[in-house]
Amino acid sequence: MIVRLGYVAMSMFVSNASPSKTMTATNFMKLEDREAALRKLERIAMENIHNTLRLLKHNRAYDIEMYRCSSKLIPLIGHEALEGWDPMTVLSDSFQELGSYALEHSMRLSFHPDHFTVLSTPREEVLRNSLLDLDRHVTMLEAMGLDESAKCNIHVGGTYGNKEAASKRFMARFAELPDRIRRRMTLENDDKTFTALETLEICEKLETPMVLDIHHHQVNHEEGHENPAKLWPRILHTWRNEKAQGTDQPLPPKIHVSSPKSDKDPRSHADYIDAAVLLEFLHAIAPVTPRLDIMIEAKKKDEALLKLMEDLSRHTDIKALSQASFEIG
Repeated sequence: MIVRLGYVAMSMFVSNASPSKTMTATNFMKLEDREAALRKLERIAMENIHNTLRLLKHNRAYDIEMYRCSSKLIPLIGHEALEGWDPMTVLSDSFQELGSYALEHSMRLSFHPDHFTVLSTPREEVLRNSLLDLDRHVTMLEAMGLDESAKCNIHVGGTYGNKEAASKRFMARFAELPDRIRRRMTLENDDKTFTALETLEICEKLETPMVLDIHHHQVNHEEGHENPAKLWPRILHTWRNEKAQGTDQPLPPKIHVSSPKSDKDPRSHADYIDAAVLLEFLHAIAPVTPRLDIMIEAKKKDEALLKLMEDLSRHTDIKALSQASFEIG
């Protein structure tokens, strides 16, 4: 099995390269000239996209071919104070440059919209904002020129006192998403509500790929389902129709990996990855999985990625293929 590693949004090595610079709504509304204020937001967005490009160039130097973009590339987008503002025309060239670089170097990009993007909500206002947020994320991927292999990952959401009803709401709304959005979606199990098994069952019904989060599964699973590898053949099957960017080749399934911060705080993420826990899972799934992409959600970002590669290289059955990929027998 060939495995690639990626990380989320920020680098521990590249200075002054935040892709999430913003302006508070309060400061925006203090500016008397609204048009000037909007131009300032657009300049910040351009800087965020440029910094993302800088991070991709950094990633290329370390052979990192997977990266999750910040959902905060465009500051205040969707805020009620900016109703009617559409910055995409102004940002078109910046997004195109970013996507072209990713395509040129075969990089897999994705988004993970924030926790307030919830399709299971019983509140119409929250649902409306969630749908708009998904549209914005997909619009950014389209502006980059990336095809449907570039995904947006979300959780099923809250239960609101009735998990079965919440699940039905989610599935009904998901099925009604525009095709251009629905085909880019993946679903992930969470650490408090919908378990890996429950999320998998929803993915199977919706024919949507599932992103398994091993850490979330550790802290939220049904009795008798402690081992996530037992679910893996079914999870793998949810990826059967996905193709890699611009090819007829299969798109590797993706998983999320992090480690508990402590016994007292098992849900929070540690700085680095516990290689032993990951290796146990990889050994179990390797016989049925030709390729796998792993998104590292450790606090130390790309530093944690490189440390994990160092830790894994000590094992005789691990063969490093690059600075950020390896083969496991």
